[in-house]
Amino acid sequence: MEKQTKDLPRFQDDYANLERDLAKEWDSLGIDNDFIFYYVMQDETLLMDLVQMILPDVPISRLEIQAQKTVDVGLDIHGVRFDIFAKDQDERAFTVEMQVVNRHDLPKRIRYYKSMADTQMLEKGVSYDELSESYVIMICPFDMFDMGLHLYTFTYRCMEDTSIELKDGTKSIILNAAGTANDVSGSLKAFLDYVAGKMSEDSYVRRVDMAVELAKMDAALRRDYIVRRQNQIVEEKWAREKGRAEGRAEGRAEGREEGRAEGRAEGRAEGREEGREEGLAEGRNELAQAIRMLKDGKVQDDLILAGISKETIDMANTLI
Repeated sequence: MEKQTKDLPRFQDDYANLERDLAKEWDSLGIDNDFIFYYVMQDETLLMDLVQMILPDVPISRLEIQAQKTVDVGLDIHGVRFDIFAKDQDERAFTVEMQVVNRHDLPKRIRYYKSMADTQMLEKGVSYDELSESYVIMICPFDMFDMGLHLYTFTYRCMEDTSIELKDGTKSIILNAAGTANDVSGSLKAFLDYVAGKMSEDSYVRRVDMAVELAKMDAALRRDYIVRRQNQIVEEKWAREKGRAEGRAEGRAEGREEGRAEGRAEGRAEGREEGREEGLAEGRNELAQAIRMLKDGKVQDDLILAGISKETIDMANTLI
């Protein structure tokens, strides 16, 4: 921790440039930014009209909205923060999220969001049949299924007979702002086009756009965004530098260990070679001694007493 405190001032010079760049970034933000989205959609009328466009068969007369609601269910369990979590007059739950980047984990994210939403609704001692209907709505500027639809709705159905629905009270909805099909109402298509950066004269889009522009005129909101982004960028830079430093240290340690292992292997190989050469030299010397003794008239017993092996004596006899 002491090292981090000491190193962080190196990033202080970045703040001045960052603030200027982030001020420009703030001016260019649209509804597809999750910070702007959650702020604008705290307006009950705007959110309710959007949900009704997505779910026209669900009658909604009012919504209780909790923006960027955080759910923590335990120290050892991954928490979750919803962009928008709302309940209607019948306790139906709506989780609405702006998902700008395709991290290729959207189905699993939806699964986890649904479980966390149920955790909020099911108090201890309450029976399962008291669980309210739950809708998870993801708004994306990309088509994760590449089918061109603007709206993908998922429920649990039997694989053996798709006419049988589980009816667990949940629906997962993925909206695709890059859709090309004629599959949604004009107002919902206009909103999705707006998410994709295309303005229109649709009345709902005009209201949302006005709310976005008013939000961007809020000095306190602007400052909050810039500070959050500054901290995020500096922390990410610190984490990258720390990771690189740790990686270099690990690399050096691994290199030293690999060097030691290679040295041991080379030493063993050299030792084996030296031993082989020494053995050959000793064998040659013993054979030469045996030949000399035999030429001097010594017999086998004399050679054995001198420490010469039977194999060497036999070989010497063949060479005389």
